[in-house]
Amino acid sequence: MRKHVGVLAVVTTVAVLLYPVSLQPSRAETLTRAAVETVPEIRTLKITVLSTMLVGATTGLGEWGFSALVEADGHRILVDTGSHPDTVLQNAGELNVDLSDVHEVILTHSHWDHVTGLLTLRREFMKKDPAALSVVHVAKGIFYSRPSAKGEDNHMIAIRKEYQATGGKIIEHAEGAELFPGAWLTGPVPRKYPERNWSVSGKVQTPDGLVEDTIPEDESLVLNSNHGLVVVTGCGHAGIVNILTYASTKYPKQSVYGVVGGLHLFPASDEQLNWTGDEFKVFKVANLLGAHCTGIEAVYRLRERAGLTRKTAVVGTVGSTFTLAEGITPGPLAK
Repeated sequence: MRKHVGVLAVVTTVAVLLYPVSLQPSRAETLTRAAVETVPEIRTLKITVLSTMLVGATTGLGEWGFSALVEADGHRILVDTGSHPDTVLQNAGELNVDLSDVHEVILTHSHWDHVTGLLTLRREFMKKDPAALSVVHVAKGIFYSRPSAKGEDNHMIAIRKEYQATGGKIIEHAEGAELFPGAWLTGPVPRKYPERNWSVSGKVQTPDGLVEDTIPEDESLVLNSNHGLVVVTGCGHAGIVNILTYASTKYPKQSVYGVVGGLHLFPASDEQLNWTGDEFKVFKVANLLGAHCTGIEAVYRLRERAGLTRKTAVVGTVGSTFTLAEGITPGPLAK
């Protein structure tokens, strides 16, 4: 009997020693599973357009520019600041949107129609809260010189000096970064596809020399919600398909619940619009609030090509909103 017990003990010991090697997951697998399981998701989201070309009702002013307030799970962040010093300030007031407790701003790129309102907003709201609009997130390349026949063409170089004089801080991102749980700022976007979504023809002084200005600093905000990804763009100069492709490397297998902002497709050919619409179907884009430089006709073409509807593909207007619960709420003019 003792002999059998001894053999059983040996067999049991061997089995215990072998189990961790053969059956238990490796440390790398455990960490990978944990990372997948703990990817934060945004539960509540509201995006309000504060600057774009059209007004959807009698409230606000339209301009060639873009700005939107993003409110997600208690976090509030302003994306771009419009093309005139006072437009976003005035529109926010008329829409009863309080920006005094917004501490962070994203500037998607250096163009004047996205950055001109920054100093006005900072100086106005810091009277109430010194931390208001006190941190600006930008991508590498936004301060590169843009020489022209009339002199320096990059407004951000001068704006940076004045903004920092108010006590503001600028954070320059060379790669993607999480701003708060579920909110990922892309930083410079890899250009996998030659979308060339820009109209400028100037040059930019980079570390590699004076080259064509492809707006290398163009960045977008990606929000990982429990409905899918919501992508907020300024002009989408990197190309919306490139942006969605890059977002999918951060959040693989996530469908796209919404695209909000400018896509710079107003001058696009039918061929490019058809290709973009087909790619929207691949990414399962469910909603498009095409503001600013997207183009009115482009929104309609994308709606048709991507199989969207009058409710889910709408031209953005001042005051239009996007939420997880209700999708797009446009002004009466854009319905």
